Amino acid sequence: MAKGINQKLKLLYIVKILEKKTDEDHPMSTKQLIDELAKYEIGAERKSIYDDIAQLIEFGYDIVANKSKKDGGYYMASRHFELSELKLLVDSIQASKFITVKKSRELIAKIEDMVSEFDEAQLKRDIFVQNRVKTDNESIYYVVNDIYSAMQNNKQISFKYLEWTPQKVKIARHDGQLYIVSPFALTFKDENYYMIAYDSKSQKIKHYRVDKIKDVSLLNESRCGNDLFEKFDVASYANRSFGMYGGEVKTIVLRVPKESIGILIDRFGPDINIREDNGDCLVRTAVAVSNQFFGWITSLGGAVLIDSPQDVRDSYSTFLETIMNKQKNYR
Repeated sequence: MAKGINQKLKLLYIVKILEKKTDEDHPMSTKQLIDELAKYEIGAERKSIYDDIAQLIEFGYDIVANKSKKDGGYYMASRHFELSELKLLVDSIQASKFITVKKSRELIAKIEDMVSEFDEAQLKRDIFVQNRVKTDNESIYYVVNDIYSAMQNNKQISFKYLEWTPQKVKIARHDGQLYIVSPFALTFKDENYYMIAYDSKSQKIKHYRVDKIKDVSLLNESRCGNDLFEKFDVASYANRSFGMYGGEVKTIVLRVPKESIGILIDRFGPDINIREDNGDCLVRTAVAVSNQFFGWITSLGGAVLIDSPQDVRDSYSTFLETIMNKQKNYR
């Protein structure tokens, strides 16, 4: 058989074909492999295929030769990642609010290239990406890169910090005033990505949602607050600072001042129903009603009130009364 124009790439194409088109249940015969190589304008004979497979096995590829007369052939027995591991990565991408829908699909598409075509369907869960609450900040990759650069070079950064309006539009807080902080860590919590940093102005350690950070600039000033972070436990800080909730899902209406509407959009996403009422916003949304949810409401210090339904209001009042009575009667 005449050699093709891509003959020097023969071994690479064999690997590509076996990784994408074979597995234990779908071996490829020598003839089929020759036919696949021909699609890339690569000529091959049976003896050369045997030699090529032997070289690839010697190099370290886990290629198995099934010698069954009926279903014989070659297949790639293992890859860098198991399918279950890739599923975990896909689920993590889908659950991450700080990754946009577009970037989520791009990352998942790259992961799909790492499995055989027979396993691709198990990774295609686009509907889950589409229906999740996701950020719309397409520049988040660059933001994360700038934060890491600042941490590695022991520098401060400046940025604008965004918030929601009742019209579901993100605007810069404090009329676009620049925040200047010393970043020390990035942490993942409650499906969001946070930067933990030292704010010299308030002399406090604070956290910022990465997907709300915009227009980052690396400054020449050295990082401040190093002494506070010598024994700083990021995990403990994250667990102490952010909460979670779960329980029976009900549709409720919450009342919140206009200036605090971002609290509810951040928690439940921009698709919530918002209606202005006497200077406040009434928000209708589905929530998981439980003690964790009531604890989250309480932690807001009255900024968010339960408007309806009455049974949820009554349950929340009972929740508060129980806690108050326990505290009063303690010792």
